[in-house]
Amino acid sequence: MVFIFFLFSLFLKINFTNAQDLSALQIVQKSINLINGRTNFGETEMTIVRPKYERSVSMKTWSMGEDYFMIYITKPARDNGQVFLKRSKEMWNWMPTVSRMIKIPSSMMAQNWMGSDFTNDDLVKMNSLEKDYEQKILGEEEIDGYPCYKIELIPNPESAVVWGKVVIWIAKEHFYQLKTEFFDEDMEIVNRIESSEIRQFGTRKLPSKMVMIPVNRKGQRTILLTKTLEFDIDIDQDFFSQQNMKRIR
Repeated sequence: MVFIFFLFSLFLKINFTNAQDLSALQIVQKSINLINGRTNFGETEMTIVRPKYERSVSMKTWSMGEDYFMIYITKPARDNGQVFLKRSKEMWNWMPTVSRMIKIPSSMMAQNWMGSDFTNDDLVKMNSLEKDYEQKILGEEEIDGYPCYKIELIPNPESAVVWGKVVIWIAKEHFYQLKTEFFDEDMEIVNRIESSEIRQFGTRKLPSKMVMIPVNRKGQRTILLTKTLEFDIDIDQDFFSQQNMKRIR
């Protein structure tokens, strides 16, 4: 009995030590890996809220790791068939109505994507938090009942990013990204992302709702609702090609 108690105590000590030993970089990596998996496919609805109107966009998404991402717009009818492709830090747009492929230049990366509060740059660099920033644990706070690591990210000198600072709250036990704040070069907050409504997607639990809020624009926000999400689907790097942009459905 004493031996069993000793093993149980040792187990608790090891797990507590491992949790305590996680670096800020490892915590951010775990949160990104939870979202991505090796590959995934999802169906998402985006609602763009403005003081005088609302607009919805439905889409299918595919991703592989951190560098490959494809979006196929299904609704509204006028945008149906548009495809966006991200490969590393480059982005293309296929417009079937005019049979035109556009590579989005750096001068357009700060423009809003599909009229939402997300920019083209947000899409391209959504997974670059571990590569483009230096991470530091500021402390711990609770978000919606989840104890969270509060992590500050400061851009590396060589990184081509638009933010002067990012602060992210990541759940300690599950590694959900529950809140993110984006600051400009003057360290003034510009945008906030709040994530909620944890759901089971296959073998993983994740927030299914993400709200992007421009803090200085009253009555304005963009809501992303994940309807379905499958992990480790059978696709490879060749799937994310300009040729496939024209065939995907």
